[in-house]
Amino acid sequence: MADARLTTPAGLPPRRRLPARFAAIVTPAILSVFMTCIVSLVSTLQAIGPGAGFTGKWLTAWGISWLVAFPTLMIALPLVRRLTAALVDQR
Repeated sequence: MADARLTTPAGLPPRRRLPARFAAIVTPAILSVFMTCIVSLVSTLQAIGPGAGFTGKWLTAWGISWLVAFPTLMIALPLVRRLTAALVDQR
């Protein structure tokens, strides 16, 4: 009988996972995707409203905003962590 740890409940092989050292990149990447998606959706709706061509304009705005947001987040994250540590009791 096959080792239960080598399969998922559906009987499929488990997905490969990134090593823990990649968490410092994966977390801001996922966060920036979600944030830019929502913010660009709202701002594009506000600017042009729903209608023909909306999806293409929104996806363009999303892509551009993500290209700015991800590197900005990577640069700002150490400062944000230090500020959080200064404001939050560590006990």
